[in-house]
Amino acid sequence: MKVLLFTREYPPYVYGGAGVHVEYLSAELAKLMDVEVRCFGDQDITSDGVRVKGYPFGKGSFAQVDAKLSGALDTFEANLATLGARVDADLVHVHTWYAHLSGILAKLLYGIPLVHTVHSLEPLRPWKREQLGGGYDTSSWIERTSLGMADAVIAVSQGTKQDILDHFDIDPAKISVIYNGINVDQYRRTTERSALEKYGVDPSKPIVLFVGRITRQKGIVHLVNAVKHINRDAQVVLCAGAPDTKEILAEMETAVARVRQEGLTNLIWIQEMLTKEQAIQMYSHATVFCCPSIYEPFGIINLEAMACHTAVVASAVGGIKEVVIDGVTGYQVPLEQLKVAPFEPVNPETFSRDLASAINKVLDDPELAEAMATAGQKRAHEVFSWTSIAQQTRKLYESLLK
Repeated sequence: MKVLLFTREYPPYVYGGAGVHVEYLSAELAKLMDVEVRCFGDQDITSDGVRVKGYPFGKGSFAQVDAKLSGALDTFEANLATLGARVDADLVHVHTWYAHLSGILAKLLYGIPLVHTVHSLEPLRPWKREQLGGGYDTSSWIERTSLGMADAVIAVSQGTKQDILDHFDIDPAKISVIYNGINVDQYRRTTERSALEKYGVDPSKPIVLFVGRITRQKGIVHLVNAVKHINRDAQVVLCAGAPDTKEILAEMETAVARVRQEGLTNLIWIQEMLTKEQAIQMYSHATVFCCPSIYEPFGIINLEAMACHTAVVASAVGGIKEVVIDGVTGYQVPLEQLKVAPFEPVNPETFSRDLASAINKVLDDPELAEAMATAGQKRAHEVFSWTSIAQQTRKLYESLLK
């Protein structure tokens, strides 16, 4: 059996959970079958049995088009390029809307099954219109089309499966839940401190950590607004870069400036995306990791923190509720959301206070922090193995080929 994975992200060009997912899933699947990956970039390698070919993205063909629209057009142009070589796989597997057109066309042109993994859903990310304009309608259309044409749909959590059923007319029998995973041989506690030294983080003091992109989905501004309620002896370290839009970056800058104007000196903002090794160091030395997402189909960053022996405080949304066990591996913070504007808190100030309250519980009780960290690491090892996830995925592939 041979599978062809279509994705925008693949190392070294990874900026989100979907890219992490494809990296590790493809490596594990390669132990079980032939695997080819076609992605956006300049890759041309075979690594761990995975054949990877990158294709140019944003070549400038649409330079005269409004920037909000050119992104969608660039995406479709890159999708067509990925089909420039013959497809000899038994089935195709797509990841995020950036690669859906490739999968749809491969299914139609070559008559092979299409598998669609849902890492997030466009109807639940309305803020993307700020970034894409009418391109958001295009991404929504291609996602809906791919889901409708897919022979099998993989949801990364039970919560995501319910979201699919709530927003699309999909046969429930076509949807399988297969979690994201974690490579516990890579994501493990380390005593290395070079990344902390580089960015001025004091490992002898308590650390509240955030790692992720600056996007509305991640809710980082709500954590910034919580800083004034967090214990003053703790460092709040925000490893946050790659803003979605100028507007969300401006909101972030305003929130950080407001904290500093209030005389708080315990906020450290690292405005770049860390390498994997640097992130592992940060996770390992953090007292508590905070994930304030307002929408999160799975939340692989929580799993990374848990694998590195760190307690987690996270909003009780989506797949997070299936990863973080409240009161055991950390705390889930309830988030009441507006119905007319999905995934914005009804009362942002209350949400920020509640985040701070849960964080302080961990900071104030070192024995509790250690117990949660130990339980989280155990859960990461026992439940979220990529080996198991690859086996489940292979069984799904086999069911389609039969």
